Amino acid sequence: MTVGCLALNASYEPLTMVPLKRALRLVIDGKAEIVEADADRAVRAERLAVPRPLVIRLRKFIHVPRRFRRQVTNTFLFARDGYKCMYCGRTQYELRPREALTRDHVIPISRGGLNVWTNVVTACSPCNTRKSNHLLAECGMHLLQEPTEPHFVHLAWAVRRLTPTQARYIKLFYGEGVVRELARNPALRAS
Repeated sequence: MTVGCLALNASYEPLTMVPLKRALRLVIDGKAEIVEADADRAVRAERLAVPRPLVIRLRKFIHVPRRFRRQVTNTFLFARDGYKCMYCGRTQYELRPREALTRDHVIPISRGGLNVWTNVVTACSPCNTRKSNHLLAECGMHLLQEPTEPHFVHLAWAVRRLTPTQARYIKLFYGEGVVRELARNPALRAS
């Protein structure tokens, strides 16, 4: 089931996912056109039947700044790390009921570390407790993967589910590598 509609800029650049009602309103108001629709389903009203949009394109170009940086949030952090502890490798599904994924600062804030993408990782609560406010060398722990600042495309699509039709537009604009990266991470897979 499609939970939303992919909205493209006038240049066919993927912008965001919009709810079906919002997509229909944009189409009916003439602010967008349907690029791809679900051929088997239509949205019907008393006097109108419109194909159910999967992908719409705005008629006017919207400027999107390229240099924006997303702040670190647990939602995006956990998605970046594949919902996996970067110390022991357990996923959120392997954790016991009282355990949870948490944010850990590689260099603790109490020791001058910053809350930036290159200093935070996903950690299960036992690993985070074990590390405490120590440096990795002090507690004998190692990272499975070095933290990096993700590309804004990965952040923008990190928590969204895409249909194969919608993923085609991400690939068209950003390339096969981005789609592979989205597909590699279970949280980012096209549904």
